[in-house]
Amino acid sequence: MIEPLVETVKALGRKRFTVEYPEERESLPDSYRGMLKLDMETCISCSACEKICPNKTITMVEIITDKGLKKMPQIGIERCLFCALCEEVCPPKCLTLGKDTDIYETYDKRTLIKRPEELE
Repeated sequence: MIEPLVETVKALGRKRFTVEYPEERESLPDSYRGMLKLDMETCISCSACEKICPNKTITMVEIITDKGLKKMPQIGIERCLFCALCEEVCPPKCLTLGKDTDIYETYDKRTLIKRPEELE
């Protein structure tokens, strides 16, 4: 009956086997593809990114800018393959893949749909 108590006290004195993760962030390779970034100033609303997306993750939505209404890409991150086809086909190169690693850190699935304003 006293053995479990003795083992528990011994375990408190031992060195821990696990460490808090990540103690420090790993460096990412140059080929890493993270969250999409959008330069709203150079976007020409061509919809090429929407047409090429294999998972139909990108939809064009109207937003109000200082120049009036403009169609910009909205991204559903939960379905994105990070294939970079949208980046390759973008004529003004306004849509690029960044290196953000905290893409999926959320408790609400609705936050995985990124409006154009959130992609800056």
